[in-house]
Formats: sequence, C-alpha cells, structure tokens
Amino acid sequence: MLGIDLVIPDITYLEKNVDKIKGLVITHGHEDHIGSVPYLLKKINIPIYATKLAAGLIRNKLEEHNLLRSTKLYEVEQGQTIKFGNNFKVEFIRSTHSIPDSVMLAITTPVGTILHTGDFKVDFTPIDGKIMDFGRIAELGNQGILALMSDSTNSERKGFTMSESTVGEVFDKLFQHCTKRIVVATFASNVHRVQQIVNSAVKHDRKIAVCGRSMINMITTARELGYIKCPENIFIDIDMINNYTDDRLVIITTGSQGEPMSALTRMAAGDHRKVKITQNDLVIISATPIPGNEKFVSKVIDDLMQIGAEVVYSSLEDIHVSGHACQEEQKLILALAKPKYFIPVHGEYRQLIAHSETAQSMGIDKDNIIMLQNGRILEINEEEAELTGTVTNGRVLVDGLGVGDVGSIVLRDRQHLSQDGLIVIVLTMDSSTGEVVAGPDVISRGFVYVRESENLMDDVKSVVRHEIKKCEDKGIRDWATIKSNVRENLRDYIFTKTKRNPMIIPIIMEI
Repeated sequence: MLGIDLVIPDITYLEKNVDKIKGLVITHGHEDHIGSVPYLLKKINIPIYATKLAAGLIRNKLEEHNLLRSTKLYEVEQGQTIKFGNNFKVEFIRSTHSIPDSVMLAITTPVGTILHTGDFKVDFTPIDGKIMDFGRIAELGNQGILALMSDSTNSERKGFTMSESTVGEVFDKLFQHCTKRIVVATFASNVHRVQQIVNSAVKHDRKIAVCGRSMINMITTARELGYIKCPENIFIDIDMINNYTDDRLVIITTGSQGEPMSALTRMAAGDHRKVKITQNDLVIISATPIPGNEKFVSKVIDDLMQIGAEVVYSSLEDIHVSGHACQEEQKLILALAKPKYFIPVHGEYRQLIAHSETAQSMGIDKDNIIMLQNGRILEINEEEAELTGTVTNGRVLVDGLGVGDVGSIVLRDRQHLSQDGLIVIVLTMDSSTGEVVAGPDVISRGFVYVRESENLMDDVKSVVRHEIKKCEDKGIRDWATIKSNVRENLRDYIFTKTKRNPMIIPIIMEI
C-alpha cells in the first residue's frame, strides 16, 4: 500500500445508527484493536470502556488528536460488569494475552449470553501472575452460553502455545556471561516481554536505553501505570549510552518486523543517529516475522551480520512465543463455554475453517457453526441463527492528513508508477488550424534515463507526430480524442520496443 500510513475500517453503518450505540468496549490495548479509535470518535462521539492499560494507551492517542476533553473514557476492572440499558450488560472476564489487562467479554442480552474471547492464549504461568478466570467461564457455560466468538489466529497449530515465562529463561541464558552490548528488538506492545528484558537487565547489572517512538510511549505509559516493575534508575536516556561500557548496557528497540523506517532497520543500515552497531553487539530479535515480512526481517539480519554483530533470532533460540491460543487451548475454552452456536473470529478464512473443524471435534453441531465475513448480519436466538443481509463495510486508507481521499484507483496508479514509471508528452497546437506549433517534448521519470536513450526518445516523438498528423488528416479537433489516440498508439509502440508499460500522460496546450 504505497505511501499509506494507516488502514482503518469503514464505519458508515455506525454513523447511520449512532443513536443506537451505547458505547465502545475494548478487550485489550494492542494497536489493531485501538489504533482507529480517534478516527471513529471524530465521526461519532461515544463513551469508551477499557481496562487500565488499554485506557492509558487510548488516552495517549486522544491527546495526540486533541480529543481528550470531548471524550468520555471509563476505566473498568477485570471482573466488573457494565449495564447498558435495562436488559443488556457486558462483563469483563480476566484473560491472558501478550499484553496485560486483557479481557474476554460476556455480553448478556434478552435472548442469551454471547462470550467474545478477544485475543487470548491459555498461560498458566503469566508474567503478572494473573491467570485467566476459568471458573467464571465455566460458570457461564453451566448457565448456558448462546454463542461463542473465539480468536482463531493460531487455529492451524496443534498443541499448546508456550508460556510467556519461558522466554525469560532464554533471556537469562543469553545475558549470562555476555560481555557485549545487548540490543533487543521486540513488539512495543508486548509489555510482558519488556518486563522480562528488564528483569534480566536488573539481574545482570545493566542499564536500559529505549529506542523507537512507539516503544518509548508504551514503556512510559506502562511504568506510570505500574505494569512494568523495575528500580527507578534502571532506564537511561539514549544520549547517555556512551557513558557506559558495553557490558553494562541493554538497548530495547522497535523494528522486530524489519519495518523500513524502524529503529533497528536504521541501525542495521548505519543510518541511526544515536546507536551505531559494532562487532561488540549481541542483537536479539524477540519476535517471529509476520507473514509477508520475512524478506524485510532477513535483510535486517543480513545487514547486522555484515557489520559483524552477533544476531539471535527465532530460528536459533526460542526467543519468542505467540500471544494466541493453539488448538488445545481453543478446545479448553470450547469445553468450558459449551456454547449452542460457535462463531470463529479474528483470523484469515483458512484459520476460521480450521477453528470450525476443532469445534466439530468437540461435539458442536456443524449446522450451529457460523462462518461470518465483515459486514454480514447474523440474527440469532435460542431457536435459530440466520444470516439476514449485509451492511456497508470495507477499509478506509489514511495518507498523511487525508482520511479516505486515497482509494483503489489512486493506489492502482501508485502501483503502476512504482513498477513502470511515467512518460509525459508535452506539445502546443494551434487551436484554429490544429497544427503542432511546439514540441512534442518528452519527459521520463522511472522509465528510462533520457540522456542514455536518445534514440528511443526520438522514436517516441516520431510516433506522436505521426498520430497528430493522422488526426489532422481525419479532421479530428477534439483534444480528448487526440490525447486518447496518442496514448493508445504510443503505449503499443513502447511495449513492442521495451516490453514495459509506463504511465503515459499527453499534455496539449493551445494557442
């Protein structure tokens, strides 16, 4: 998505039904769950209900967008129930994920209870010691759950997701006896992972510097709210790192996915203003590549190794565990909830299918498993579940300050320009006679270097002149028709000569 900063959902349906909306309920503070909140609030001002850390992160976003004063943001606790009207309430059930304060939602309605898992994994030894509230899920299951909506991200993986605490043991092993400076890249939002890096740094008497805007914001908020526990003086400013020897330093940074402008990528390329990677660095990439990012991550690892740094990544050590449940954990939730209907959510279609197969193996009737797509309306009660229609849905692209002004046509043009380049044909014609008074001049960008392709440029000019002459002979004076003829014939000629297909823009000025 060339040049696009953010992709947010199309909320046209919500705008049309704003009078029916009681509030926005947040399951946890990850960017894919709270990132578009400010954009939603600019269109529909509704109250927000979120646990402490998620509320803190949302507050930062609202300040950035000057929305804090006009927004009602309510902090809720795990285990709390919020009433929305007389017969509708939402209970926040303690869950475990790769960020603290995650919750499942038990939504009680006049026709039954819906349990929405949010993102989850089953971790019996979580870093903060707060185990998922299995008892409450079982209690609701015994009372009767009408439908379970469950996270499907890892539904193709058999077995269990390893506990987050196992990563801490690997950090300790890597930190022990290491005399090099240690640089750790991980997801900014993985507060539990950061806590374990902090624990190892404290244990081995190292100071910590933080790189990357999102990482600095997350750690600052998490420390203020008490989610990262550490000695007061453990963190130092990135400008102070030259005052410490390598064996006394840890740098926590963003860029575990090889994002082009991230701190780690700039370090690997030698472009970072504050941190210069040397042979005396141990770089730990504490994440696995998200599908599609493998090439970027490989490039960063190669660049770091060419500098001479030692690099540890997921293929070499168990330095990352997922925050999402595998099949056996999904089975546990299904067994406790015992829902009548099952709706797999949060995953690609193949993952939804895999989750539905797991549900069938747990005895849920195939006819009671509902595969949904964005925008589909499901009407459900104790007797039946029926897909009754669709609502407006899709994605809105944010580019700079423009929200929604870049669509598929503009993106297609950007793709075309990035792959094939551009040719601009400029000429001046006499409006009364149709004769070419000046030009044609040819401007090329991203297609060929003009100075080294003079013969081709001369041929292009000849083709344009020939097309203009043909139009003149036929008595065609309509500029749009002339431009179209020039564009089509020139495209065919260039493709024959070069097997390339640049964007061609004819500009005709008249006198």
